[in-house]
Amino acid sequence: MKNARSVLAFAMAAAMALTATGCGSTATADSGAAESTATGEASAESTEATEASSSALNVMLETPVQSLDPQVATDGTSFEVIADYTDGLMQMDAKGAAVPACAESYEVSEDGKTYTFHIREDANWSNGDPVTANDFVFGWQRAVDPATASEYAYMLSDIGQVVNAAEIIAGEKDVSELGVKAVDDKTLEVQLNVPVSYFLSLMYFPTYYPVNQAFYESCGDTFATSPETVLSNGAFTLTSYEPAATAFTLVKNDSYYDADKVQLAGLNYQVIQDSQQALMSYQTGALDITLVNGEQVDQVKDDPAFDSRGAGYLWYISPNMGSVPELANVNLRLAMTFALDREAICNDVLKDGSAATFTAVPPQFATGPDGSDFSADQTKFADSCAYDPEKAASYYETAKQELGVDSFEFDMIVDSDDAPQKVAQVVKEQLETTLPGLTINLVVEPKKQRVEDMQNGNFELGLTRWGPDYADPMTYLGMWTTGNSNNYGLWSNADYDAVIDRCSTGDLCTDPEGRWSAMYDAEKIVMDEAVIFPLYTQCNAEMINPNVTGIEFHPVALNRVYKNAVKAG
Repeated sequence: MKNARSVLAFAMAAAMALTATGCGSTATADSGAAESTATGEASAESTEATEASSSALNVMLETPVQSLDPQVATDGTSFEVIADYTDGLMQMDAKGAAVPACAESYEVSEDGKTYTFHIREDANWSNGDPVTANDFVFGWQRAVDPATASEYAYMLSDIGQVVNAAEIIAGEKDVSELGVKAVDDKTLEVQLNVPVSYFLSLMYFPTYYPVNQAFYESCGDTFATSPETVLSNGAFTLTSYEPAATAFTLVKNDSYYDADKVQLAGLNYQVIQDSQQALMSYQTGALDITLVNGEQVDQVKDDPAFDSRGAGYLWYISPNMGSVPELANVNLRLAMTFALDREAICNDVLKDGSAATFTAVPPQFATGPDGSDFSADQTKFADSCAYDPEKAASYYETAKQELGVDSFEFDMIVDSDDAPQKVAQVVKEQLETTLPGLTINLVVEPKKQRVEDMQNGNFELGLTRWGPDYADPMTYLGMWTTGNSNNYGLWSNADYDAVIDRCSTGDLCTDPEGRWSAMYDAEKIVMDEAVIFPLYTQCNAEMINPNVTGIEFHPVALNRVYKNAVKAG
């Protein structure tokens, strides 16, 4: 998914903010719609605004939103905010299961290849338009349209297996031929190439969200760049935002079909990349929820407000095998992965509960046909991924002989956020200490630039992360197929591609046990060739205001959901 999340004073303007009604036009929210000429009326409005602001949730983000366009966004921060104000056909319940949202009900054909969704009569956009089946048709067509250049287009083709999605992405068919149609205003029919066991869970992923076509076309190039150029059909509406904003707000959407369940007055986001400043903001009451890491955890771990939970993200190093000849040498890559002491990174640097990881698919998010965790056994690839300085030295000597050199120097790009920089410093020290003659130069970049550089192959080593978009190992394994936009290292293996094809579109689609076994075989290829150097599975250590309850945390797709959150007092 998704890759990751200075400080400004924050105006608590929840009740006074403007609700978007169309591009370039706004209408005041109900609390301020009528002009007040009497002192008593003005005082009442002020009291209402104060009360509303007091029950808004103040949330820390590590990185700015990259995009509010549901078909363009690629990072977890953007997905969280988009989901604050947009409902898909389905949404997540507290346990992560797919439950009806805009779709009040649905049917699945006997062969598992046709889904029919019935859209709620009371689902409306914030400009008053009803949410229709065509909104989903248009949104999905945008996702696969080559003109959109969506990096998540494969969610409809490779992952969702929507009919003709792959051909449209390749420019071989028109978007009108996508296997989705509006039977009528409130009935959506979807055709799949093969049965997809997790298809319903894809429906709460933002790439599958609806877009009001008339509104989109009225916005032109400004779509999803301001409160006036987005529409809400979800629990909140966006009231202040600009690209790369370090502070922005949302307020409760009173016209939401499920508004009775929404107790928060709104959400106030602050982007704070310095972890010490973020903790100070929490301690002064300016934040209700913030991340902590490293030595901060030692300071607050006994506080009842402290909590640590799995976030699902796998952090790893990606070597550029396609553009850097030395890194195309598998023995050098194996030397580097055996030189990494992942336990030390987790226990001595992060200290937030993150778990050392030795697999390409992280643990605790994907459960197989027999109920087992796909990656419960973290020793299954010990022959190719472990902390073993002796093996690292042996592979290193072999690599030097094969390449005819005694030293190597690589740049490693890393996000400017606090935790990744701390991790990168330790990675550099471990590699240079265990492998004499290897020099790692750290290049710190804003996350957006780092992602662009990796996508364009403009890097040598990259410290990056990926969070699961849906609860199946394919959310990771699909990345390393030939030509995949998230295959940063430009690795290609025909045997691997063939296994993934069987699991995605071939004979194993209807054989759950056989598919599970084949995905393990595919993962073994990735690990044996050291396509990535797994580091750790992220936990989020957080301080949460004790007066706040009901935030739903998930390791898959949407990490934080606020619809059912309550802030007392």
